[in-house]
Amino acid sequence: MKKRNLFLMALLIATQFASTQTANNKIALGLNVARTEYIGDYGNGLFNFSQAMYPAGGLSLAFYLSPSFDIGLQGMYGSYGFFQSNVNLFEGIKIDGSLFGRYKLNNGYIFKENSKWSPFISLGVGIAGYTIDSRIDKSGTNPSLDPLIITDGIDLVVPVGIGLKYQINDNFGIQYQYVYNYTNSDVHDQNRSGGVENIVFNTPAHPAYRKGYDAYGEHIFSFVFSFGKAKDSDNDGIADKYDICPETPVNVVVDKSGCPVDTDGDGVADYLDQCADTPAGANVDSKGCPTDVDKDGIFDYLDKCPNTPKGVNVDEQGCPRDLDGDGVADYLDKCPNTPAGVKVDAAGCSLDTDGDGVADYLDKCPDTPAGSKVDATGCVLKFDADGDGIADEFDKCSNTPKNILVDANGCPLDTDGDGVADYLDKCPKTAGLLKNDGCPEVKEEAKTLFKKALQGIQFESGKANIKPFSFPLLNQIANVLILNPTYLIEVQGHTDNVGGYDYNIGLSQSRAAAVRTYLIENGVTENRITSQGYGYNKPVASNKTSAGKAKNRRVEFVVTFEE
Repeated sequence: MKKRNLFLMALLIATQFASTQTANNKIALGLNVARTEYIGDYGNGLFNFSQAMYPAGGLSLAFYLSPSFDIGLQGMYGSYGFFQSNVNLFEGIKIDGSLFGRYKLNNGYIFKENSKWSPFISLGVGIAGYTIDSRIDKSGTNPSLDPLIITDGIDLVVPVGIGLKYQINDNFGIQYQYVYNYTNSDVHDQNRSGGVENIVFNTPAHPAYRKGYDAYGEHIFSFVFSFGKAKDSDNDGIADKYDICPETPVNVVVDKSGCPVDTDGDGVADYLDQCADTPAGANVDSKGCPTDVDKDGIFDYLDKCPNTPKGVNVDEQGCPRDLDGDGVADYLDKCPNTPAGVKVDAAGCSLDTDGDGVADYLDKCPDTPAGSKVDATGCVLKFDADGDGIADEFDKCSNTPKNILVDANGCPLDTDGDGVADYLDKCPKTAGLLKNDGCPEVKEEAKTLFKKALQGIQFESGKANIKPFSFPLLNQIANVLILNPTYLIEVQGHTDNVGGYDYNIGLSQSRAAAVRTYLIENGVTENRITSQGYGYNKPVASNKTSAGKAKNRRVEFVVTFEE
């Protein structure tokens, strides 16, 4: 009874140290209490709870190897004996130690790795020694005290166990295991195998002796305290167990879940986000920048016209521009300079109700009969010698050629006001010079650069790859074009006559396109540049000489001012 009370008290104390071992706490120090059970020549005490209590206690130290395996050391100290009758009995003290390996079933293959319940099996190897209990009368004169255990020799033991652990939290758990210990001895219970007489009391061997070595079992209740540094694979300061993003790159700032911080909440982590202040709710691309589906330069979340056709100029709200305010976008407006307040048709042109060719807002005779010739005011003509629609008495240019558009004074239109009539003006929308047929003068700096480009832009033989030494010249050309936004450029590629026609057309086109691409990449607006390859169709020298061929292999820049 006293031994049972001691055992229960030890069990109660041990519960105060409950813990468990995990991947985050790789080292476990355990406090064990146990009931020891003998099996040998006196009989079988395994799972025989009517037997006297033989309590033991001890420590264990285990190391986490993997989700499946632990390895450790265990030592136990306590009473050992068997009671069959007042005559057939023995008792003493046993101390043992072992190295063990443990296979856990909550390894992700059989049970979930994070399961609170962890069944396991164990196998080890160790030694056991025996001493006399100091409470026993060593003289043997007191018949009420148990006979002594035989202490000679050290046993080799092989402990085989099965158990179950319940994980309370990351640092605490409780465990029960049953361990059966094989030994290599049959002497400590005072009975020798094979019927040898008892060497202590000079009595015959026990009549019920069994062949083989003695063994003992242990019911072990373990309460362990686990400690160690939590595993943090990506070194972000969040243990893997709590890390939702366990593969975060090095030095990236993370939140409490271990995931990269996303300050603007757009779904793109700050370390990848090139637009870190995107407003909430805006759709973004893979770089974290607001999307611009129609590529008009206005982010979708600000764009009130998100499906604008490609290349159309838009205002700050992303809608096509309507410079004359007539309700028809410029890219659809065939009359983009309609005066304010004038009613227009679907094409953006002023209404002409009587169809006489004079817009209603200018027509002083809005009900002219169909087919009547009218003057600039929309009224029927009296006499018009040059047939321009302006009566001679009002016509200040009475000899205007036929079919030439004229103004209200009967003079040919000069839209850009440069003094060159539109029908003679090669750049009717851009003010220019008379000597240039109404087009602006190309600056000398540009002419010089374009002349250098004839032979200064070189390519790898037979390819469209621009040689690096040509880049400085191309950079100068790009700068001139950026500073002169009215220049429209056609990049023309030309070859000599070496090779077939189709080959040279393709090569010249590829080279012209390569130059165009380079200029666009260096800041020139895309819609200002076109490219065309002419092969050897436009030679500037004879292809019969090397010098002539060299001149024919060239890149030309042709400037215009209007599409």
